[in-house]
Amino acid sequence: MKKKVLSTLLAAAMVVSLAACGGGDQGGQTTGDSAATDGGAAADGADAGAADAGTADAGTEVDPATTITIWVANEVVDFTKEQADTFMAANPDYATFAINIEAVGEGDAAGNMLTDVLGGPDIYGFAQDQISRLVGAGALMQLTDTYAQFVADNNDAGAASAAKMGDATYAFPLTSDNGYFLYYDKSVVTDPTSLEAILSDCEAAGKNFHFELNSGWYSPAFFFPAGCELTYETDATGAYTACNCTYASDAGVNALKALINLHKSPAFVNGSDVSSATNAAAIVSGTWNSGAAKDMFGENYACAKLPTAKIGDADVQLGGFGGFKLLGVKPQTDEAKALACLELAKYLSGSEVQTARFEAVGWGPSNLEAQQSDAVKSDEALSALAEQLAYTIPQGQYPQDYWTLATGLGDSIIAGDYDNFTDEQLLGVLQDFQTSCESYATAQ
Repeated sequence: MKKKVLSTLLAAAMVVSLAACGGGDQGGQTTGDSAATDGGAAADGADAGAADAGTADAGTEVDPATTITIWVANEVVDFTKEQADTFMAANPDYATFAINIEAVGEGDAAGNMLTDVLGGPDIYGFAQDQISRLVGAGALMQLTDTYAQFVADNNDAGAASAAKMGDATYAFPLTSDNGYFLYYDKSVVTDPTSLEAILSDCEAAGKNFHFELNSGWYSPAFFFPAGCELTYETDATGAYTACNCTYASDAGVNALKALINLHKSPAFVNGSDVSSATNAAAIVSGTWNSGAAKDMFGENYACAKLPTAKIGDADVQLGGFGGFKLLGVKPQTDEAKALACLELAKYLSGSEVQTARFEAVGWGPSNLEAQQSDAVKSDEALSALAEQLAYTIPQGQYPQDYWTLATGLGDSIIAGDYDNFTDEQLLGVLQDFQTSCESYATAQ
């Protein structure tokens, strides 16, 4: 059965020309938010080319024909070695292969891989916003129906979607732990499900609500659920070839008005860093700030998915971006090695290992069964994020100019520049924003 499945897989994989995979890195944006970088999909950077920590002896020459090389973030090198050893011990059919593990974080893996696909690792972790570049460069093996079904059946919808390009699946999800949600003081906030109720409670108590309005990472929380789109398409080199943006629309005007109304609240304070928050009763941030939030709120610490907000005439569930770590397999020419790589990647992304990885280093699982473990469910921040990720889209690649432009839009809102604008004037602001976004795409 495995041989039949793999033959189909290899037939598809061989269509990709490995000889054409040496394109250089064009510097795609991994994330637009420094806090998200600290705790998110691209958080676990490590020096490329770090010493081997796997079965092969460090410093020795690796034979690519008989060695499976794996790139993972530095903090999980030892963990991955232990898990790979367990897998190999339980699968003597793969005993002809040695395991070589190197420390290369998800934020660096794609750029390094695209520099030299042929010389890159066989299995590697990467941030989901790099998947289009890696697929375009032939650096990811498309998963067959069997493995694709494993991904779809065993992971939350956001992670499974992040592992796909179109209808095809190219990676095994590892985490669902990068995004933002609500931390709040439950002695002040009586209804965390409504933004208007939260602001009312904060205003009545003389407390602050923190939201990073001048950020291209956070402001889509209003624009996307209102019905707006802002995504980019890239080629294999990471060059931006198209921008799909509908901010200049009635939906965009409604979202912009909601952000303007937020800034007008006396409780509003711009920001998402809990350690810098002052007099806060609520703050929108991510899991990387959970420790600081617990310290700040003490026994009144609580978490929830983002609230609804009045956008236009409707109460709309706020959404935004989600971030995921993925595990990819490089196309292989040897059938036996391809099968070993796929089975090992599947094992490393499975329920048991995701649960153990959470317990070892705190990475939030994407696996549905692992998410239901007592250890994960007891983590209030991860539980809130898991709920929120159902309302997000996986963050793709965005040019640096987008993040700068979004900051400028937010700064103008905070300064009150648009407080008395008509809908027509606001539409003009968004048309300028959209035109600029579209100009960053470099299609020839």
